[in-house]
Amino acid sequence: MRHITIIGAGQAGLQLGLGLLSHGYSVRLVSDRDPEAIRNGSILSTQCMFGSSREIERAAGMNLWDSACPPVVGMHLRVAGPDGTAALAWSAPLERPGQSVDQRVKMPACMELFVSRGGELLVEKADIASLERYARQSELVVVAAGKGEVGALFPRDEAHSPFQKPQRTLAASCVHGYAAAQPFDGVTANMIPGVGEYFVMPGLTCSGPCHFMIMEAVPGGPLDCWGDVRDATEHVALLQRLLTQWLPWEGERARHMQPADAQATIRGRYTPVVRHPVAWLPSGTPMLGLADTVVLNDPITGQGANNAAKAAACYLEYILARGGQPFDAVWMQATFDAAWSDAQWATGWTNAMLQPPPPHVLEILGAAAELPAVARWFANGFDRPASLFPWIAEPIAAEHMLASHAVTV
Repeated sequence: MRHITIIGAGQAGLQLGLGLLSHGYSVRLVSDRDPEAIRNGSILSTQCMFGSSREIERAAGMNLWDSACPPVVGMHLRVAGPDGTAALAWSAPLERPGQSVDQRVKMPACMELFVSRGGELLVEKADIASLERYARQSELVVVAAGKGEVGALFPRDEAHSPFQKPQRTLAASCVHGYAAAQPFDGVTANMIPGVGEYFVMPGLTCSGPCHFMIMEAVPGGPLDCWGDVRDATEHVALLQRLLTQWLPWEGERARHMQPADAQATIRGRYTPVVRHPVAWLPSGTPMLGLADTVVLNDPITGQGANNAAKAAACYLEYILARGGQPFDAVWMQATFDAAWSDAQWATGWTNAMLQPPPPHVLEILGAAAELPAVARWFANGFDRPASLFPWIAEPIAAEHMLASHAVTV
């Protein structure tokens, strides 16, 4: 029985660990917090798992909330105009419903599922000494530690990392009392050109159905004003004032919102980065990076947890195919390359969205307001980012696509 250690008990680490257990591997999962600490802590992020990722979760047995979590059945896009109205607005259904479960609910339950299936859960903070110990005891060490310190062991890939500093200040929250979007509730993406973005979606938290939201502020701009906020009540009150001023249609939905609990907010900023997938310990042992450890995107396109699910599924396939052969550095690079062949599209799209949109992208978004087929194509691109290319990247391709829908560019 091959033994594998996974650092990190997030989406990717848990999913990979559960998948390996189902195929008879011996798996140790290392987490810096136990399930109860996660349950009682602050929200970890906001995320929406789209259809493809939900299928992957079902295969791993992680679909524990299908009957309890409100579905995300579509997408709404609103672009704020200078007069306080929506200069552009459209809605489109998703081919397969998405789902947003508070990670304080999801991760502890999946950690307990992992243990019940025979996995070893080790609660400790990983450092160089412990990594060397895991490497001696295991045939493969996979690091799925997200933005943690261990991830810094993986060298930055300059060719795929255009940013040297954070591109947004992030403020996320989970609330009760937020009015559902009409005619259906789903992800509502609001863009305020030059200022930032605001996303809201229905989901499930520790106290029941809720709404999750994240404000993405351009650093130094008028939405980058969270430094003096002390608690969840102040966070939600400030959010309500900002929505009323900048996105009055969302301010109306938010009139009666209250924080879901005292830990239902989080703020911060980080630099998007792609890292090389192999890190070497002082002993000369290689480790393989997974998901946010090596491909860390801004949440502006909602791809983080989805990328993690898809990458973990790819790694599981490559580990199983390896049979009894050693997990050497060449194999590690090939495994990452297979995952990157899909993740590159999400990264390219996300990085582009952090910049002012070029004219051909504005034309696509405008056409979506007039043509339901274009709106559906763009909305379902959140599930399949590769399907948005080359049209969102190349003006000529965009022109041909819109012409095929009888739109004059």
